[in-house]
Amino acid sequence: HTELRTSMASDKQVTFVIVGGGIAGVTCAEQIASQFASDEVYLLTASPLVKAVTNFKQVSKTLEEFDIEEQPSSVLEEKYPNLKVLQSAVKLLRAKEHLLQAENGQTFHYKKLCICSGARPKLLTQDNPHVLGIRDTDSAQEFQKRLSKAKRIVVIGNGGIALELVYEVEGCEVIWAIKDKAIGNTFFDAGAAQFLIPSLEADKKERSLPCKRAPSTLVSTLTHSEHWGLGSALGPDWHEGIELRGTVQVCVHNIFTLCEVDTIYTQQEFLQSQLDTKKSELGLWPTYVQLTNGKIYGCDFVVSATGVVPNTDPFLSGNNFELAGDHGLRVDDQMRTSEQDVYAAGDVCTAGWEPSALWQQMRLWTQARQMGWYASRCMAADVLEEPIELDFCFELFSHITKFFSYKGVLLGKFNAQGLGQDHELLVRCTKGQEYVKLVLTGGRMVGAVLIGETDLEETFENLILNQMDLSRYGEELLNPNIDIEDYFD
Repeated sequence: HTELRTSMASDKQVTFVIVGGGIAGVTCAEQIASQFASDEVYLLTASPLVKAVTNFKQVSKTLEEFDIEEQPSSVLEEKYPNLKVLQSAVKLLRAKEHLLQAENGQTFHYKKLCICSGARPKLLTQDNPHVLGIRDTDSAQEFQKRLSKAKRIVVIGNGGIALELVYEVEGCEVIWAIKDKAIGNTFFDAGAAQFLIPSLEADKKERSLPCKRAPSTLVSTLTHSEHWGLGSALGPDWHEGIELRGTVQVCVHNIFTLCEVDTIYTQQEFLQSQLDTKKSELGLWPTYVQLTNGKIYGCDFVVSATGVVPNTDPFLSGNNFELAGDHGLRVDDQMRTSEQDVYAAGDVCTAGWEPSALWQQMRLWTQARQMGWYASRCMAADVLEEPIELDFCFELFSHITKFFSYKGVLLGKFNAQGLGQDHELLVRCTKGQEYVKLVLTGGRMVGAVLIGETDLEETFENLILNQMDLSRYGEELLNPNIDIEDYFD
């Protein structure tokens, strides 16, 4: 207790404290600061830049589009005079005492705390200089630097970042190992993957299709490797301002499905190993990767893009947080954790309520924004002693993104998640132009994947939300010669 007593001078009684300068934390802080203009709101962030949502557009009932910009925290403070941004990580939390201490020694006695500390990359191995995880701006810069000297890299993982990365890399051989049957499995099926694969091989110039979203530029912030894992996650256009170019003229993509990494060797370990391969044929590389399909490749470095782990570390010690199976802070339908007056939003939390049949949590930008916004409303409702209902955005999963250079819209159970055998798929594919997949169960639409400029998102969103029986339309739903909207106006 002595160290806490000595810092009593820097003790603060505050109504609201929010931790995390990513999309969830900033959205939450902005909302609370504007609603409670006479209360001091503190936002703690480990990085000097915060992530802000700009150009927000509500595209339909649940779909939203926005850009993400990194801004100095002063921009937030100018906009909201009662919002103070403190650049410091959290040292300790004593939830029972409503006490939070920052690394810089400042102590807060809060009424409401919202934890939006995000997630960090799952790394294949810790502390291996030849394995790089990509999650935030720093790691993207480091990747760019190392790629400029590289002839061959091995990419492991099948999420959004792996997908973008393999697409954007030029002038370097890419070995891509994915544990699923097809690329991009978290987002879509083998059909969509087949539709997109030609984009990988197409010449870059041909494929710079008009892109509607203005690219956000990347600003490098921290340089210390120990800050790794603290930066906010990258925006959807993270590769825009960065030239991802290796040293080879041709770019070769070898995609191996249904396989994972078996072992990663340093050069020395490999040369001394008992592996019965012709070592001289593989050439001399800084590191070697053995895949579970038995193949061994030498490469300049390995990119680990295998998902994320919620950043709960500084908060758990001495507190009684209930964690979900994925190690996220479990929250109820009002974003409350199991500790009183502590809320959580974004990648660090896991929805612990019984979800709508058409919604699932995926650690994405849109959900970070929605959760941060909703958490602020829940905290406000509690302070004002008003009732609040679960927000409509949790009724239907919806996400707009870019797959390679195509617009992508995902709705509901777009990959038939959790439906077992009890569903049918309708697919329409126009090579190089669009890919449309509908998921139906019992004649009702429950999900859709739209790649390309299909203009079908609002119609299908309505059909999913109103659960109309579509049995009699059958494949006509995707007949390109019928204006589907006229049917259902």
